[in-house]
This record gives sequence, C-alpha cells and structure tokens, in this order.
Amino acid sequence: MTTKINSFNTFQSQLIKEQKENTIKALLKKNYKSAQADVEQIIALDEEKKRIQFQMDNALAEGNKIAKEIGELMKSGKKEEAEIKKTQTTNLKLQSKELQTSFETLENQLFEVLIKLPNLPHDAVPEGLSPEENVVVFESGIAPKLTENALPHWDLIKKYDIIDFELGNKIAGAGFPVYKGKGARLQRALINFFLDEATKAGYTEIQPPIFINKESGFGTGQLPDKDGQMYHMTADDLFAIPTAEVPITNIYRDVILKREELPIKNVGYTPCFRREAGSWGAHVRGLNRLHQFDKVEIVQITEPKDAEAAHQSMVEHIKSLLTKLELPYRILKLCGGDMSFTAALCFDFEVYSAAQKRWLEVSSASTFDTFQANRLKCRYKGEDGKNHLVHTLNGSAMALPRIVAALLENNQTTQGIKLPKVLVEYTGFEMIT
Repeated sequence: MTTKINSFNTFQSQLIKEQKENTIKALLKKNYKSAQADVEQIIALDEEKKRIQFQMDNALAEGNKIAKEIGELMKSGKKEEAEIKKTQTTNLKLQSKELQTSFETLENQLFEVLIKLPNLPHDAVPEGLSPEENVVVFESGIAPKLTENALPHWDLIKKYDIIDFELGNKIAGAGFPVYKGKGARLQRALINFFLDEATKAGYTEIQPPIFINKESGFGTGQLPDKDGQMYHMTADDLFAIPTAEVPITNIYRDVILKREELPIKNVGYTPCFRREAGSWGAHVRGLNRLHQFDKVEIVQITEPKDAEAAHQSMVEHIKSLLTKLELPYRILKLCGGDMSFTAALCFDFEVYSAAQKRWLEVSSASTFDTFQANRLKCRYKGEDGKNHLVHTLNGSAMALPRIVAALLENNQTTQGIKLPKVLVEYTGFEMIT
C-alpha cells in the first residue's frame, strides 16, 4: 500500500460519504448502473478500514505504555515482571502486524472500487444516455451549397493525390494515412496556425513525449478505463498517447504549485493514437476516424474558483478558430450518458460536412474539477497556507482529420479546392488543383 493510494481513498471516500445520495444520483446520470451498490460498498469498506485503524492505534498506544513499564521495571530490578511484559509486547506486535495486513487489504479493495467510478457531472449537464440527447447550445455559419457532382473527401483526396490510404495500409495498416504534397503542407499549415493562435491567447507551447507510463495514464483517467483502446508497448510497458492532454497534464503530477503560478495555460501538438477497435461503416470512412491523427491540445490548470471562466475561455478560443477557418459549426452540451469517464462538463464542437451532409465532431472542451488532480496529486498552496487540489481543463484546438475533411468538401469548386484566407500565409498556395 502506498501513501498515494491512502490519500486518494481518503479524499474520494469522504466526498462520497458527505454526499451519498447526490453521488448516487450523479453517477446514474452518467449511466453508471451499479451506482447504489458501489457507493454502499465504498462506505462499508471505509468504515471497516477506520475500525481496523482504531484497533491499530490502540495496539500502538498499549505497546508504548508497556515499553515504558518495562523500562521502569528493569530500573527497579524486577526482571521477571519485565520479561512477562515483554511477552505481552511480542503478542501486541503480532496483533499489529495482522491488523496492518487487514488494513492494507481493505485499502486496496477500496481503491479498486473507487477507480471504477467516473467523474461526477455538473448539475448543468443534461439528462440523457445517447448522443441524440445532447443539447445544441450554439450554431454559426451557413452550410455551402455544392454542385450535384460534388465529391466526399475520400474521393477528393484521390482526385488531387494529397492523401493515400492504400499506401498507409501497406506501411502500417488501416487508419494510418500517408499525406503527400499539398496534403502534407495543409497538415503542417493547420498545426502551425492552431499553435500560433494558442500562443497569441497566452498558452505556452509544450512538446511532450508521445509515450506515457501507467502512472501518467492513471493520473488523467485513461487507465484503467481506456486500457483496451490504447496501443500498448508491452516490452517497455508504455502506452502511445490518445491525446496531448495526458503528457502535458502529467507534467504537474506530484507537484505543489504556488498560487501565483495559476492559471497555467499550455498548448501542445502531437500525433495521437487510438485503436478504435470494432469501428466500421460509412461514418468512419476516409478521415472520419483514424488510428493515428494530428491534434493540437490546450490545457489549463486553475484554482477552483477560476475554472468556470477558464472553461468558457477555451470554448471562445475554439469558436474563433472555426470562424477563421470559415466553417459552419455548432456547439453541443453533452448529456450525462455521452460524456467521457473523466469529464464533469463537456462541450463538443461539430462542423458541417456539405458533401457528407452531416455534422462531424472536431473538438471537445472539458472541465474535470478535482477528478484528475486527486489522481495526479496536483495541488496548490492557498491563501490559508494549506494545500488544495487544483482544477484541470482541456480542449482540442484542434483535431485535424475532420477539419481537413470539411475544408476539402465545403471548399471544392470546378477549378479545385479553395483554402480559407487565414491558411494561405501558412500553406503558400490558395488552391489545391
């Protein structure tokens, strides 16, 4: 048993005990079906742990008392009585060892139940179990009217020879495209544009590792929840990252920050890897779903009182990117059943794909309250001189594949694909012909 597990258990158990009914209700909103049973088990394990701790404390106190008595007896020359007391000390040590083993077993059992629980959703999160029950809260732009012979992006990329899925399949497998010529330059242009915009908004650029250890995966909540969805290098026990959120947020694992350091605003570009096992059909065709893709991620770490404003600032930042890219988009507030394991409140951004005639998710902006911070043991020293858990937030700003799909489809003309003005200074060309 580690001190970190004990600290994690104590914080989570206390929250659950203080707000038992609200916790069950919130877990059910996230479609966590065993909410009642797991909460009851957590409370029972915590009570049993405290009972064992009480016995351990009593045994320690009794042992200290007897040790003092032995010392006094030895000074008085009462060796026989001292030997009897030593026997009692030996028995107490055996008892303490058994109690310690029981305590550690309970601690590990409690930990295993607690780490299964998702983050509790905010009251503002809508009820619902499926994406169809998400709530549209904002919409901007007008979908372009394309000609009758307009093509979806998977045909456009062949026509202009800018992305090669067959070559990627040859080299690695399905879902690993090769970007070529103007396709590769468009990728680089979007990455640089997103990074530059984030830097202007006060984010510090980070270039993190793209492999993480288990501690990092646990810290941000990907492990054990997303274990089967990540690529795992068994020889080194490392995982390919699903998003830059993971390594960037883990920079602050086991760190006590100064209050004046907050808020921390970081941005990073990385390739991202997701196994997406079992995905098939038209909705995952072409760039709609990949195993490897590029993404720029923004991360904030704040005091609890500033988290709501930070979340809104992320939403506004992503809105500005889509506006500059001249893409029609909408924002959805996710319902409880469609939210991620870690999020307390999440807004999804979708762009309209004119050739596919459907909305494509391109970004999420999430706040996690103290959920990740407690796993990370990321704290700050407050005005009261005590250590408090921070709040963590992150957003895609942005994921490239579906942005590229929408740009290609929505901007196709008889002469070629015309890029939005904001990208021309990055690409060096206005048209893909």
